[in-house]
Amino acid sequence: MKSYSSNEMRRYNHLLREMDAVYHEMSRRLGLSDSAMIVLYTICEHGDGCPLREICRLCGLPKQTVNSALRRLEADGVVCLEEADARHKNVLLTEEGKRLAERTAVRILETENAIFAAWPREDVEKYLELTGRFLHDLKERSQ
Repeated sequence: MKSYSSNEMRRYNHLLREMDAVYHEMSRRLGLSDSAMIVLYTICEHGDGCPLREICRLCGLPKQTVNSALRRLEADGVVCLEEADARHKNVLLTEEGKRLAERTAVRILETENAIFAAWPREDVEKYLELTGRFLHDLKERSQ
């Protein structure tokens, strides 16, 4: 069968898979499932808490996966859900959740921030611009 992928796409896909593998390994070493880490990471990006609808929107996981991860985190005493209003909930870190976040998701966020801080500002901006452009074009062409 003929290859339908350009050399650039093969390289790009390889880099994405390698990056996913690194994040998976970090989550595993820190004792969390990938989905639990992504949910915890997303909450940490917002501070100690985050609207549930924002977690679903930002983490790129199916809603069912987010809900399963939240149920596990809630059962472990890491998060609690509180009513924001009649139709919305906020997800808050418990004291245990804050301690877990410091040992896990915050360490990953600090690592990522340190990498970007070590790059020249123009490289960071170009990387983000091109990644955003690729995502935009992919969304446009997939409709």
